[in-house]
Amino acid sequence: MNTTLAPTRSNLLKLSEDLKFAQLGYELLDQKRSILIVELLTLVDQAVDYEGRVVHALGEAQKSLSDAIMQMGRLRVGNLAGAVNIDYSIELGSRRVMGVTVPKVDTSFSDHSPYFSSEDTSILSELSIDRYRTTLQLMGRLAELKVSIMRLAKEVKKTIKKVNALEKIVIPENKETIAWMRSRIEEQERENFILLKVVKDRMENAKAALQALTTSEDDDTMKPQGGLHGSSI
Repeated sequence: MNTTLAPTRSNLLKLSEDLKFAQLGYELLDQKRSILIVELLTLVDQAVDYEGRVVHALGEAQKSLSDAIMQMGRLRVGNLAGAVNIDYSIELGSRRVMGVTVPKVDTSFSDHSPYFSSEDTSILSELSIDRYRTTLQLMGRLAELKVSIMRLAKEVKKTIKKVNALEKIVIPENKETIAWMRSRIEEQERENFILLKVVKDRMENAKAALQALTTSEDDDTMKPQGGLHGSSI
């Protein structure tokens, strides 16, 4: 409660406007917090799903590569890997969620196949290339989700602090100050009313006393004056 402000009606009006503004800000921030939390939980669920898919895809890619090495030999697989000609492109974009900028990652590949002759080459080599490419696309999406989660979590934390500050500090203090100021103004008005009543009573008493004095003087003036020798016989 702020008791340093003078208890005047202008200050009371200003505090009332500040309280309305704080309550409106609290409602808006509370809505923002709810939307951000829903979006954050959605992204967390997606990240968990994509993380599982990345782990599975990477395991499958490593398995097919190991099988290709077992079948063709490490030297031949290494030579084939040097002949692979794939151009890749990672485009970074962005989108906004309740004022928060989150990234958008788009991974694309341009193939220039065939990379090598199919003679004396196992299909496992082609399968490994395809699986690693799929894994890289999933990893790009997973990176997008994780960065988005970190940024949204940071914004949620900031929003929660603001909501708590408004709910537990600003709004209650404003209400207490307004209540205190209203009571002080009412007390001052009662004191002024009593003072005015006392002044009015004194003025009326003074007026009545003056009227009584004037009437008494008039009565004395109107009384007959007697002679010095009395009446004649």
